[in-house]
Formats: sequence, structure tokens, C-alpha cells
Amino acid sequence: MKNFKKICILLCLSFVFLASCSKNNTVNNNPTGDKTPTDNPTEQTTNYTIKDYYPFKENITLKYEGIGNEYAEKTVYTDFINGNKIQLRSINAGTTLAQVLQYTDGELRLLDSVGEFYYRDNLTNNEYSKYEILLKEPLKKGTSWTLSDGKKRYISAVDKEVTTPSGSYKALEVTTEHGDSTTYDYYALNQGLVKSLFKSNGMEVTTSLEKIIKDAPVVQTTKFYYPDYANDRMVFHKIALNFKTNDDTKAAFEKYLKESPNKDFNPLIGQKVKINKLYLNQKSNTVMVDFTGNLVTEMNAGSGLEAAILKGITNTLGDYYNTTNVIITMDGKPYSSGHILLEEGEVLRTDYKNIIEYK
Repeated sequence: MKNFKKICILLCLSFVFLASCSKNNTVNNNPTGDKTPTDNPTEQTTNYTIKDYYPFKENITLKYEGIGNEYAEKTVYTDFINGNKIQLRSINAGTTLAQVLQYTDGELRLLDSVGEFYYRDNLTNNEYSKYEILLKEPLKKGTSWTLSDGKKRYISAVDKEVTTPSGSYKALEVTTEHGDSTTYDYYALNQGLVKSLFKSNGMEVTTSLEKIIKDAPVVQTTKFYYPDYANDRMVFHKIALNFKTNDDTKAAFEKYLKESPNKDFNPLIGQKVKINKLYLNQKSNTVMVDFTGNLVTEMNAGSGLEAAILKGITNTLGDYYNTTNVIITMDGKPYSSGHILLEEGEVLRTDYKNIIEYK
């Protein structure tokens, strides 16, 4: 049973999903009317590129039905589109996965796959030296390639009829063989990946496109921690952050760090303060936040309140990124005031003692 679950989890984490918001779900599946798949599956589809079968679409939510394993059901969002790169957020019963894909040199490549990705950073600007080829031109039956782990992947059909809860499609069939397991991925014209089927020793796991929802944001309920200085304690307040494709994470935090849910609670930064950078250093598991240099002057606080404000910032960002480590800088330099002086690279730790929820 443990091996069965492990295989299925690995399978589900490897699925990459994207579809357009086209409403045409007929077998012909040709909403544009200008490109029709060839009737001869042995011929190259010379009028097509990967962009036709894997369009990058913003602000859509893709729901996938899963059969055969609890982790096969997925909901997928588009976090970022950056030129020829796209970052997807895939949520299943076990984890949230971030995947960065790139279309270049006639190949659709998986550049990165990050599990437990409950926060929101833009990974498309990172440098990547290794990748996995998901789809390769020319889009014709017989195009094949070998992955770094020895798996053989090839286009096994170009006009395969597949049925999903969202409709029927004629799709490219891409087969991946490895040992005693085989995966079939189906890409439909103007839709993207509409179905994946995993087979191994009589076991089958299927993930199929069920529904496409337009303009549905990613909603992340986030705790913001504020000093209740008069009562010598901290309070936290839950705020729903809504993100659509290419929304700036630091802009959302900047907005709510400047507000407080009650006039008796101190906001965490002044109205004129900006966040220059905000991200998780994955190697050190440390939140890196850089404010403009007026963070201290806009704060205008005594030593006790200043320490409480830094604690609120640390707890808020540490909680969101699920880490205990936060480094605060101002215009790239260590945090410094008349009361508190931090050294280069000095880490502040989250502390959730004596904190109550404000509702």
C-alpha cells in the first residue's frame, strides 16, 4: 500500500495542466476555424506549433476530475506568465505544487517543480540549467526523445479521440514509458493538456479536465500580526488575499501592513513606506524583505513599540512563508535605528507567545 501511494503521489506531482478558456468542447474542437488537425496521423501537422496545443492563458481556474487515487483530482491556477514562461499552481488533496514551464526551441520544457508551495513567489525569473521535455516538435507521430532518468517519451498519435467531463477532443497523444509503467498525456488544439492516464501493473489513475472557470483568483487566507501595545500583547487578524495572474505579492502585503483592523492596534509600516523586495530564500528557508529607507522614520516609535512592530512584521511574513526565519533590510542594508541595530544577515525569529485572534 505504501508503494502504491508513493507511485500515485509521484504521478500526480508530475502532471502539468493547462487549458484555454474556449467554450468549444466538440470532437472537432476548432473554435478558430483556421486550423484543423490532419486526417492522416502519420503526417506532420506542419501548420501547428506547441503554442497551438499548449496555449498560455491567464486568469483561469482549471478543475480536473481524478479517478483511481485521491491525489489525482486537481485544481490549477496560472500564477505568472513571463514571455515564453508560465508558472502554474496545482492543488490536490496532498500538497500545493508550483511548476515553471517554458516554450523554446520547439520544445515545451518543465524547468522547476516545487512542492509544499503554499506561498506565492514569482519563480519565472530564476536561472535554470536542467529541464524535462514535455512536448517536442515536429508534432507528428513518431517524434521521440529520452529523458534524463531513462524514460522514453514520444508522440504516439496526433488525432486521438479522448473523452473528458468537459467534452470530447481529438488530441495529440504523448506516451512515456519507464519500466513497468506507462503514462499517456493528451493535448487538444487550443485547449492544452486535457487528460492524463497512468498505468502500472494493472493499476490505472486518470486525471481529466472537468471545468474551466474564468477570472477566479487564488485566495490565500493570511494572518497579519499587530501590536496591541496598550495591553502588552500581539493580535492577529485573518485577511483573504486575492491574486490573479501576474499580481504582485509584495503589493498585497504592503497594502495590509499599512492598515490595522482596530485604531488601538499599530499598523506595521507607514503610509509612505514601500517594499522593494519580498521572497523566500529556498536554500536557507528564510524570508527576505527589503523596505525603503524611511521604514524607521515613518515608524516614529519608542524602543518597546519598535520591537513589537518588528515582531509583527516577522510573524506575519514568517507565518505566510511557513518559516521561523526573517531578514529585514532597508534599501539593501541591515535594519538600523536609534534603538535596534541588526548585523548583516542577522535573522529575526517568529514568536507566537501571548497572541490572540482579533475578529
